[in-house]
Amino acid sequence: MAGQMCWLAGLGGGTKILHLREQSHQTWTPYHSFPQYRVPDLQIRGASKGWTTYQKLRNAGWSLIATADAYKPQYSQSEAINRPS
Repeated sequence: MAGQMCWLAGLGGGTKILHLREQSHQTWTPYHSFPQYRVPDLQIRGASKGWTTYQKLRNAGWSLIATADAYKPQYSQSEAINRPS
C-alpha cells in the first residue's frame, strides 16, 4: 500500500508543511523525517516545504488526505469490512 500525505502546520503552528505516514494507523510525521522519500525543496522564496516530495509521492500512488480529515479515523477497505458495528 502506498502511504498518505497531508499538509499540516509545522512545529509552532503557522505555515503548513507536508506530513507523511506509511500506514493509516500511524501518526503524521513531517516529510523531512523520511529520508527515503524526501526530495530537496525548491530554492524559491515562498515555495511550500515538501512540494517536490509531494509531487514524487503523488506520482508513486500516495494519497492526499484533506487537512480537515487528518485526525479522523482512517480505515482501509479490509479494516472497514471487519470492523465491529
